[in-house]
Amino acid sequence: MSGSDKHDKSAVIRLPIKGMTCASCVGRIEAELKKVEGVDEVVANLATERADIRSAEPVDRASLITAVERAGYSVPNQTTELDIEGMTCASCAGRVERALKDVEGVSKATVNVATERASVTGDVDVEALVAAVDGAGYGAKPGDHATSDNDESTRRKNAEQQQLKRQLLIAVALTVPVFALEMGSHFIPGVQQFINDVIGRQVSYYLQFALASLVLFGPGLRFFKHGVPALLRGAPDMNTLVALGTSAAWGYSVISTFFAHVLPSGTVHVYYEAAAVIVTLILLGRFMEGRAKGRTSQAIKRLVGLQAKKARVLRNGKLVEIAISEVELDDQVEVRPGERIPVDGEVTEGDSYVDESMITGEPIPVEKQPGSSVVGGTVNQKGALSVSAKAVGNSTKLSQIIRMVEEAQGSKLPIQTLVDKVVLWFVPAVIGVALLTFTIWLLAGKEPALTFALVNAVAVLVIACPCAMGLATPTSIMVGTGRGAEMGVLFRKGEALQLLKDAQFVAVDKTGTLTEGKPVLTDLVVAEGFQRNTVLARVAAVEAKSEHPIAGAIVEAAEKEDLSLPTVSHFNSVTGLGVEAEVEGVAIKVGADRYMRKIGVDVDPFADSAEALSNKGKSPLYVAIDGQLAAILAVSDPIKPGTSSAIQALHELGLKVAIITGDNQRTANAIASQLDIDQVIAEVLPEGKVEAVKTLQRDYGKLAFVGDGINDAPALAEADVGIAIGTGTDIAIEAAEVVIMSGNLRGVPDAIALSQATINNIRQNLFWAFVYNTALIPVAAGILYPGFGILLSPVFAAAAMAFSSVFVLGNALRLRRFRAPSEV
Repeated sequence: MSGSDKHDKSAVIRLPIKGMTCASCVGRIEAELKKVEGVDEVVANLATERADIRSAEPVDRASLITAVERAGYSVPNQTTELDIEGMTCASCAGRVERALKDVEGVSKATVNVATERASVTGDVDVEALVAAVDGAGYGAKPGDHATSDNDESTRRKNAEQQQLKRQLLIAVALTVPVFALEMGSHFIPGVQQFINDVIGRQVSYYLQFALASLVLFGPGLRFFKHGVPALLRGAPDMNTLVALGTSAAWGYSVISTFFAHVLPSGTVHVYYEAAAVIVTLILLGRFMEGRAKGRTSQAIKRLVGLQAKKARVLRNGKLVEIAISEVELDDQVEVRPGERIPVDGEVTEGDSYVDESMITGEPIPVEKQPGSSVVGGTVNQKGALSVSAKAVGNSTKLSQIIRMVEEAQGSKLPIQTLVDKVVLWFVPAVIGVALLTFTIWLLAGKEPALTFALVNAVAVLVIACPCAMGLATPTSIMVGTGRGAEMGVLFRKGEALQLLKDAQFVAVDKTGTLTEGKPVLTDLVVAEGFQRNTVLARVAAVEAKSEHPIAGAIVEAAEKEDLSLPTVSHFNSVTGLGVEAEVEGVAIKVGADRYMRKIGVDVDPFADSAEALSNKGKSPLYVAIDGQLAAILAVSDPIKPGTSSAIQALHELGLKVAIITGDNQRTANAIASQLDIDQVIAEVLPEGKVEAVKTLQRDYGKLAFVGDGINDAPALAEADVGIAIGTGTDIAIEAAEVVIMSGNLRGVPDAIALSQATINNIRQNLFWAFVYNTALIPVAAGILYPGFGILLSPVFAAAAMAFSSVFVLGNALRLRRFRAPSEV
């Protein structure tokens, strides 16, 4: 797979969709949206109630909304917040308001001159609103209101859930008497005779008719509103099945109640209780689904909850508290002890420790002082900080994380494609099976044939609703990616969940991935008669004059030990060998063994130390003071903490690991030996990493590549799954499908284990959904009756159908308890 295939530069338009209830709805919405000119790809998601439309050219949003409505669904109005510039009085606000209302698709617009804000309700692109304000002579930019948008969405869903709860309670209250009147005798002997004696059978039928009709055309009307138009368009959905099943049971009962004389002898029966109970049970299933679906998106809610709501900013020499959305770049933000840092920025004053566990997953607070960078949403500890804002609004790291998680949750896995194809034809096929069931029972069934034909056809219609199929994949993706975000593993693309699970080999870049990516002084052994601190201070003083990266590591080591560097004179760099200078009147020479031999210094006393260093892949350097061998030292790029346990965890998951590096073979082999890495590909130029990835793919199959640098981006794009270390470059992160925010390689086995758990969860859901439907449809049709005398009541069919959806959601929610290898 090439990088260009995986990283499409086309624009994405997101539409909220109202009215989706099952997987067949998803298929129809996608089919209609794909007909719109300019649309390249559509992914509708039942769990998030959203459609993502990808296009390489501008697409008219109104055309997309029309397509959704043509499919029988709706796009709810959204509220867009704008920051308006240039208003000075109420007439300005009036002009801006009129300009916004004139934009096609706007249903409501309000402008506040005091807050310099506009709130626009309607189905319209933000660009069109900004252009309208510009045309009126003012400036506008989208406001950063991710939190309020989320709250608005939450309020809307809560309102829907409350409405559903009210309808369910009404349905239950009306259904219980119907059920008692008709089915009471099945549970309590003598009830039927008591009803006949007290009110009479016919009056009982009238009561059941009244109550069942209230259920069907009250709480149950939602199924007819969506189901009947869908049927008339030739695109039946789950609501159609419920509407057909309940109306068939109700209609037959009405004929038995008011026109019994037209029915054949022995076929006069009422099924009001079946119609009412079916509606009630499916409403109960919908209510439980809604509660469970709310929990699947809790990861996003928690992330949004990490955002600070207010910030104290220095404006005109005064400290003012403003909404987080009003903070501008380079504003000076004051952060008190215990508060969340509002924006990404740089500390200008103060010292403190900051809890960055939400980003890195590391529990130990990080020290911050002037010059340190901080991330919005992290928690300041005991000290006060003054922070210069470097990223605000949607540009902050937390906002980007939220956006990545949302995109991943809304994506569609390859495994879902087959499901969509099946479901698209599933509902029409069920209606066909129901008709066939009715016909067979009517022509060849036991008497009363019409009654049996009706009951079994209704059972087929009700039990086959494909809700569970539609929820099987997206709910697992939502919970899995949300759990990943909590662990510091971000899936930038949802399909990486499936691809990562199939990886056979993990290729890892060395510098910055396995190692810290920065040389440090790792070893310093002094000869007898020399003091360590004195030698280190003098060597650091000489190396301070050098530009070599190794020199910087030695100087940094001296500074960390608070050593004062003496004065240096007569500095000279001996090309390819080392450096020399005079320090406090003493000649200091630092270099490799060949340099020591050239100046006549014997390095044999350190032979054992040199061999030990070489075996670790380190290149020893020697120090001569006044012509005497004084010390041996080594500067290397140390292995990151946790790397060894990460490699071990990958092996336990059944994967092999390769190291791909531009470093020399000896150093690479030494690191591979230390970490028990299976294969080494060393001395590779940046462009050679792509070829190395292709070779490993050819030899071993699916491959994940882990890297952090700009030079890793092509290999990240070429691999089946690119995994970027979050502490690396933006280019590497952009080229990858998975981001490990902590910068610790332990996140890689965590990501792979989560991928495996999520895909297994999806397969369990799909197995349950498909097997349930394919196994129980024949049972509902009466296939077991000839041999065992077993028929499935429509009431039990409705209960089973509702349970299947709740089971799938409950199974997906188990992923919230997933424990990563690093947590075990």
